[in-house]
Amino acid sequence: MKQPNLIYIFADQWRRHAISSYNQDPVITPNFDEFIRESAHTKHAISCCPLCSPHRSSLLTGRYPLETGVWTNCKVGLDVELDTSIKSIADYLNDAGYKTGYIGKWHLDLPELNKSPVPLSGAQGWDAFTPPGRGRMGFEYWYSYGAMDNHLSPHYWEDSHEKIHINQWSPQHETDKAIDFIHRQKSPFALFVSWNPPHNPYDVVPDKYRSLYDKDKIKLRDNVLYNSIGHHTDPKEATSQDELLTMTRDYYAAVTGIDEQFGRILSTLEVLDIDENTIVVVSSDHGDMMGSHGLIGKHVWYEEAINIPWMIRWPCKINPGEFSGVINSVDQMPTLLSLMDVPFDPVSGMDCSDNLLELSPSRHSAFIHAYPGRAAVVKSFKEKGLNNLSYGWRGVRNQRYTLVADRGYKPVEVKTEYFYYDLISDPLQVSPMKYQKNESEILDEMYSELMSYLESTNDPFVVHMS
Repeated sequence: MKQPNLIYIFADQWRRHAISSYNQDPVITPNFDEFIRESAHTKHAISCCPLCSPHRSSLLTGRYPLETGVWTNCKVGLDVELDTSIKSIADYLNDAGYKTGYIGKWHLDLPELNKSPVPLSGAQGWDAFTPPGRGRMGFEYWYSYGAMDNHLSPHYWEDSHEKIHINQWSPQHETDKAIDFIHRQKSPFALFVSWNPPHNPYDVVPDKYRSLYDKDKIKLRDNVLYNSIGHHTDPKEATSQDELLTMTRDYYAAVTGIDEQFGRILSTLEVLDIDENTIVVVSSDHGDMMGSHGLIGKHVWYEEAINIPWMIRWPCKINPGEFSGVINSVDQMPTLLSLMDVPFDPVSGMDCSDNLLELSPSRHSAFIHAYPGRAAVVKSFKEKGLNNLSYGWRGVRNQRYTLVADRGYKPVEVKTEYFYYDLISDPLQVSPMKYQKNESEILDEMYSELMSYLESTNDPFVVHMS
């Protein structure tokens, strides 16, 4: 059999619920709906650390954030960037003769403002030009940027410091570039396409998609709270129902927009008659709370943040259908390389390829976690002689339960709190239950798994487990 091509498409801040077929959010996604019917998919795909940079580092390397050096977002004021000595999925694919490419948001390089107040590239904020070399982690073709959210007027870099300014919605432009890349390939290729929407700012979306939704008719999730909307680590302020409906409408509109762009890529594969031997994966780096539990954004253990889309189609090899296994961020790299018969060195993630081919359960649980990462907060930890990496929360999520150990984000000595959710009886996670040892064999097993994850990643949180 010929080597299969790979197209890996992932959006930013897109929760699994925002696909029409799952009957959760009232979104319009005809192409994703059809793709689900043609693919192997799971309702238990998990973002191990629901934040952009950490998930991306794990996706590409098969290692957890503390192992990659990317335990929070690559941002101004913190020297956090991907450890380039680690081999990535692109490195292994290059070794196997693939032409590799990366298009869209990268967010794994040190912001250039951390190095110079006036970067030659003109990068501002958390953004960065990643020059040719090891920083690109093996990807050969490059059309990317570090981190910016100007969805309607994006910019990119190729192989020079000169910015490429575009007046077009970023997913549409990146899809144009992806289609061009696909047309130019004569040998097996592996292309990663990273769309920023539906990441905020939510209102930066073409009117053609926004006009499809009447915000006054949108039904919000039953766990949405209006009296306290904010990020998990920020002070919360009241948000009106009208404001939240507007944000939600624009979020849904962006999802409909990326659905249309996805359809264009699938059509290209059909026209070129390479769809039968091209593996297509659709996913996200994490979700968005959109008002659930009074939160916006991510970085928390709730399903709206950690539960991501994950669908894979390979017509000649993988049968369509739902498989009940859990697949974590770190599992994706070894799973894909194994499917493609590309050798790789041992990693932290699990190879779930056999389970995909058999549509059977895979990993029993997923390790989930988050660390205090705001620059000012990290500084306050250091000033008090405390390690911010021993705070935040850690957890384990399997097909039924989410078990959480929480120490919070403030630099004060606290006692670890333990609680869990039954995702079958309480899918909206409105009734956390206190975890106590020796009350449930399944939960005790999850606690033991959590301890093993912490020890294997040298996580300093482990000393605070009781």
